[in-house]
Amino acid sequence: MTTRWFLLSALLLCAPAVSHAEDAAALWDKSCKNCHGPDGRAQTRMGQKESIPDMSRAAWQKAESDAHLRDVIANGSSHNPKMKAYKDRLTPEQMDALVRYIRTFKPQEKAP
Repeated sequence: MTTRWFLLSALLLCAPAVSHAEDAAALWDKSCKNCHGPDGRAQTRMGQKESIPDMSRAAWQKAESDAHLRDVIANGSSHNPKMKAYKDRLTPEQMDALVRYIRTFKPQEKAP
């Protein structure tokens, strides 16, 4: 009986994390993908035009703090005026979820 309760509790605790990850992916698709691409590599027409950095690069991931990413999401970019401010469109939780989502981007493996 104790094992069942433990497993049920573990599943219930994990369920919101999955939901938040799915929500962040949907939010990315809706608000960010057109410029930054589905994988953060900015291989889009707008990404190329505006010289948007590749968020999957290890050097970029290391150089950008979570606080800075959240600030750019909230207030827009001083380097690229086309990067909109989302502070009036997204909740603080959604902005935090996007930062966590950006951290999942990994470099593409090169073909042999």
